Amino acid sequence: MILAVILAGFVAGFINTLAGSGSTITLPLLIFLGLPANVANGTNRISIFFQTLVSVGSFKKQKVIEAKTSMRLAIPAVIGSIIGAQFAVEINERIMNNAIAIMLVIMFFLLLFKPEAWIKGQADLASEKPGIFQIVIFFVIGIYGGFIQAGVGMFLLAGLVLGSGLDLVKANAVKNLIILLFTSVVMVIFMYNNQINYEIGLILAAGSMLGAFVATKFAVSWGPKFIRYVLLFVILGASLKLFGLF
Repeated sequence: MILAVILAGFVAGFINTLAGSGSTITLPLLIFLGLPANVANGTNRISIFFQTLVSVGSFKKQKVIEAKTSMRLAIPAVIGSIIGAQFAVEINERIMNNAIAIMLVIMFFLLLFKPEAWIKGQADLASEKPGIFQIVIFFVIGIYGGFIQAGVGMFLLAGLVLGSGLDLVKANAVKNLIILLFTSVVMVIFMYNNQINYEIGLILAAGSMLGAFVATKFAVSWGPKFIRYVLLFVILGASLKLFGLF
């Protein structure tokens, strides 16, 4: 069982660092191990915290993190995540899953038919300060990330690439820093409400840290094209799962 948790953590850490939706692997596993859904959601944050800590450190050493862009967009995301973690919204799970799946399908076709926007980046756009629209978008993404981690990485990537003009390598580095910052805050809320299983969370974190470290090496050495293919595969799989096709 411990090996299964570590392996799931490795796969989730690798996928989360390059794309997102690694929590669609770890959350069901944690629930299968007997954790209530809210405790599984909180316990998963330990893994997310440590894997993003490792990935941010590795990306920083490889000098691909845009510090100014990160902090400008992290603030609304952190504020949103606090709201998302503290308040539950009553919404039909099937409606929410379908809505997320539709957005992922749109991202899939944008990746498929507009590869240059994701691979090359847009230097002029990347140098601009974020406008009101970008701030609102990252605030909303933060709310979603505060509620449930699964899928938030892909929405952040879309905002960073299409909204802020970063290429996929730099966007991945900034994405991980933003998630690290808001997870640090959200995790305290889950701790305060006794919704974390520390033993399982730390075992899961051990695997995810290794997966995150390996993923950063692939991201920088193989470049945006490689990340684009990984992202296409993950988005397609996640959207099909959310639509209930498997």
